[in-house]
Amino acid sequence: MRLGPFDTSKINVRSSNDGGGGGGMGRVGGVGCGTLVIALIGAVVFGLDPMQTIGMVESVQQQGAPAQGGSGSGGDMTADEICTSSAYATEACNALTSLDATWQASFQRAGMPFEQPFLNLYRSGAVRTEGCGSATSAVGPFYCPADKGIYIDTGFYDQLAQMSGTGGDFARLYVLAHEYGHHLQNITGLANQVRREQQRNPSAANRLQVAMELQADCYAGMWAGKNRNLIDPGDLEEGLKAASAIGDDTLMRNAGQSINPENFTHGTSRQRMTALRLGLDSTNDAACNVFFEGT
Repeated sequence: MRLGPFDTSKINVRSSNDGGGGGGMGRVGGVGCGTLVIALIGAVVFGLDPMQTIGMVESVQQQGAPAQGGSGSGGDMTADEICTSSAYATEACNALTSLDATWQASFQRAGMPFEQPFLNLYRSGAVRTEGCGSATSAVGPFYCPADKGIYIDTGFYDQLAQMSGTGGDFARLYVLAHEYGHHLQNITGLANQVRREQQRNPSAANRLQVAMELQADCYAGMWAGKNRNLIDPGDLEEGLKAASAIGDDTLMRNAGQSINPENFTHGTSRQRMTALRLGLDSTNDAACNVFFEGT
């Protein structure tokens, strides 16, 4: 995907080997996103009555204060140093610049307030969030709703390439755009309603969690669709292969486990591919609400 150069005056990026926890892409190395302190918030962004589109959230350990907005950095590194520290970091900063600009414009058109997330890039270690406790690299990329941060261990990209059979850039961009989708779900302000629904109807928690993850996949596709002129040949195929590789049924099968839909957290490979394509092909910001219809 031919993204423009990053602009650190317009994004909030930092680097840390001590930060973690929120709704993630899927299980890596047999470790599920629900294993640690991970928040999974499902909501709606555009088009439907919020009372009719409830998701679910697992318990979040509130620690520390929310992150402040604006361009940031970690430790002694400047934002520019972080964004040029590796090819993965540069690519992520380019994508974050595009994601912020794309979704801010969509929120403005809908007359809704928008708040940027921050992106924390780290490599192969443990990370401590400002709002969700700690996690290890095994948890994979995740979003912490309490501090509005996206946390990505760039080492996950190497593992994703092995799992999906593609090292293409769009597979990696899909990961970041999916986590950004959780941020969109969070800033709509429906977290309290989500928690109440989880408590009111625990038997629906699994189904609602899967719906939330599929919606985030859909938002990832929608971001790409809104920037269709930047898509290269083969990008969609790379994204679909990545979505397939981290479907619950595929992960269970590859781990030698029985496929049990009751233990799904993110949806099957087919569901995740369908969600990504739905977002890519849609011209309606409300299209991704379909995953919460009837819930």
